[in-house]
Parts: sequence; structure tokens; C-alpha cells
Amino acid sequence: MAIVTTEKGALKKMIGTLDDQNQVQYSLPIGEQRVDLNPLIGKSLTLDFHGEINCLHCHRKTKKSYSQGYCFPCMQKLAQCDMCIMKPETCHYAKGTCREPEWGEQNCMIPHFVYLSNTSGIKVGITRHTQVPTRWIDQGATQALPIFKVNTRLQSGLIEVALASHIADKTNWRAMLKGNNDDIDLKAYAADLIPQINEALSQVIMSNPANDIEQLDGDIVNIRYPVLSFPEKISSFNFDKTPQVSGTLIGIKGQYLMFDTGVINIRKFTSYQISATFDAE
Repeated sequence: MAIVTTEKGALKKMIGTLDDQNQVQYSLPIGEQRVDLNPLIGKSLTLDFHGEINCLHCHRKTKKSYSQGYCFPCMQKLAQCDMCIMKPETCHYAKGTCREPEWGEQNCMIPHFVYLSNTSGIKVGITRHTQVPTRWIDQGATQALPIFKVNTRLQSGLIEVALASHIADKTNWRAMLKGNNDDIDLKAYAADLIPQINEALSQVIMSNPANDIEQLDGDIVNIRYPVLSFPEKISSFNFDKTPQVSGTLIGIKGQYLMFDTGVINIRKFTSYQISATFDAE
């Protein structure tokens, strides 16, 4: 075996794709490089943070990362860092106050899905139509079911809020990393939940009659993750406190690398300058 160390580069969230067995194949972007991670399961992997962070947008050096990879000025001015991204029901595009109207048209005024998923339990979520199944993979979902298709992010957010009064809308990441839940009949849950939000659905339609809400009846998507074993105790690494993360890679789920020594949320450290060292056959 040969020991390989990548060049230093900006860390980005892992890229996950489904193969024909519905297992996630992961790669880790470091600058212009991509490290295929599935072959490294069961092997030693070291990530070294070199003490530099460069804004994902403007690339200037920043002492602290905001909104997962941005400097403070970009965090304040970019539409993708606005609060309405986290809370789409607060979209203010119609008021003429969108930070970047063109960006909003390209990313928010497009079809979105409202879905149910099985992560740390059943939850509701939303995603752009272009982010299926990426969004589910990033959350560590083992099952997902789109239940509505709408024409704007705002609509999806309003429906999500209505459903969130009945089920969770967040993932307990610690529980998600301790194992896979038993399969859930997401279609049965949807059949029970949707009639409970009929009034909210009517209000969404009345607020903009031209934008129809399409109720879906598709198949449940099952997702498998490359995991040898789940950690019994969750100990989380932080590059700001521990610049070197090292151990045997025992699994990957969501945006988490699971080592025998602890776990790390890769997405949290977007734009950190790191290098990776591993055994290559």
C-alpha cells in the first residue's frame, strides 16, 4: 500500500450519489481534488486543518466561517445566506426586498418538493426538485417519500410549517448516527397527515391561485449507507479545537464521517483549508 497525502485545498460538503443497489457512493472535495471515500471504509484516514478559512463566495480569508463557509460581509449580503433559506415560509421576494432577485428567481421560484423521510425518526422537509435525492442523503435519511410538488420555495415552506405541527421537522443527528431506524410506512403516514392540513393547503392555494399544488403518489426511496459499525458513544470533532482528525473510518452517513475515535460533520467546516492522508491500494 502507498500512503497518499492530498494537496491543501478548500473543504466542501461530501458528494453522495446512489448506485444501482441504492447505496450511497461518497467523495470528498478538497479544492479541485476528490477523494473517493467508500474504498477507505475500514482504513486509516487523517484530515489536517491548516489554520486557514477562505470564503466560499469571495475567497477572502476569514477568521470565522458563517452560514457554512462564508465570510461575514458575504453572509450579510447574499440571498443564499438570508434567514428565509432556513425558514422558507418567511420568503420576502414578493415584497421586493430579496437580497438578490435574480438568484431568488433561479433557486426559489422553481419547483420544490415537500417530503416525508426517516432519519432519526419520521420528519417533514422540503427540497428543490434538482436536489433529489441529494437532500435526503445529506440528512442521513434511510427512506424518503415526496408527497407534494409546488412551484415556489415559499409554498413548500408554508406546507412544511403546517405538517410540522403534527410531526418533527428536524433531525436528531446524534440518534441518526447511532444506527438505522426500522422501516416506516411513509405512505400510511402521508395518508393520515394530509387530511389534517386541508385548511392550510387551501390557504396556500388561495394566496396564489395560479400556482397549483400537486399531491404525489410515488414510491418510497430506500437509501443505504456505507457503515461497518455505528459508534456507541457520539464524540464530535471540531477543527477549531482539534486541527487533526484521525482514526479508522468505520462509516459515512449524511454529511458525517464516523471514525473509531469520533465523528465529524464535514458540511460544518466548508471552506476550511485541509489535506487528507490515507492508504491507497
